[in-house]
Amino acid sequence: MLFIGFLAWAYQVVQPPPPPNIGGSPDGPLIMAPCYKFSGILRTTLAVLVVGFLAWAYQVSQPPPPKICGSPNGPPITAPRIKLRDGRHLAYKEHGVPKDDSKYKIIFVHGFTSCRHDAVVADTLSPDIVKELGIYIVSFDRPGYGESDPDPNRTLKSIALDIEELADQLGLGSKFYVVGYSMGGQITWNCLKYIPHRLAGIALLAPVVNYWWPGFPANITAEAYSQMKLEDQWALRVAHYTPWLTYWWNTQRWFPICSAISRSLHNFLKQDKELLTKLLDNKDNYVVSIKLFGDPKIGYFFFLFWMQYM
Repeated sequence: MLFIGFLAWAYQVVQPPPPPNIGGSPDGPLIMAPCYKFSGILRTTLAVLVVGFLAWAYQVSQPPPPKICGSPNGPPITAPRIKLRDGRHLAYKEHGVPKDDSKYKIIFVHGFTSCRHDAVVADTLSPDIVKELGIYIVSFDRPGYGESDPDPNRTLKSIALDIEELADQLGLGSKFYVVGYSMGGQITWNCLKYIPHRLAGIALLAPVVNYWWPGFPANITAEAYSQMKLEDQWALRVAHYTPWLTYWWNTQRWFPICSAISRSLHNFLKQDKELLTKLLDNKDNYVVSIKLFGDPKIGYFFFLFWMQYM
């Protein structure tokens, strides 16, 4: 009996007290209808505002659809192109000596807001050197740039396979060189990882790096990151921590955007600024085609693509 009594007492003390008198019950307070009605309206209004904000946020974070070259409503095709394994097309441009007479066959990978016309190696090498050494260079529009079709299923490996297929269809032989400039450097790394057996050599010209690479010494990356302009630091933070906001961040007008997009020259010396100004002026002749023909996702998600090297 004592044990049963103890259990009954223990059950009683662990139970919470009964709720207060319910409004509208015999012993409860009066129901304040206007108060509850106002609360219901407020909740409904807040819910509508939240849904509306989420819909707006989703809309502004999505880039417009690309304009496919050669499609009924798309721009015309002006460059030679190859058809890839999945039906996409890759536009290219040849430089230097004819490939059949060449000793060195180079595939050049352009950088951000660039295209097949921006073959830095072909544009800066002396024609005499190119002829003497027998250099053949082919540049191409990366998927989604210029007149190359976008690749909605692109991965780090797919672009390397695109380059391999470009080399095969142009008959560059079993081995070739790859040169990556700026953002093209990360694609050159892709080639090292996925098609090393096809490479005679590579070169990275002023490559962009990922400041969150675990293989880099933390003190070096922290120092380099701190020397960047504040707008560039924020652009990288957004791409790294909230990649789904990258398009919105690079198109909004409330805060300064990435200097590569705004064409800011604040990080360059006086001599560099004079040279770059001329280069940018010449680039205006075809930069419109990069923006109109290409996939906007490429231009605004380039940070996200390279961040995948984590």
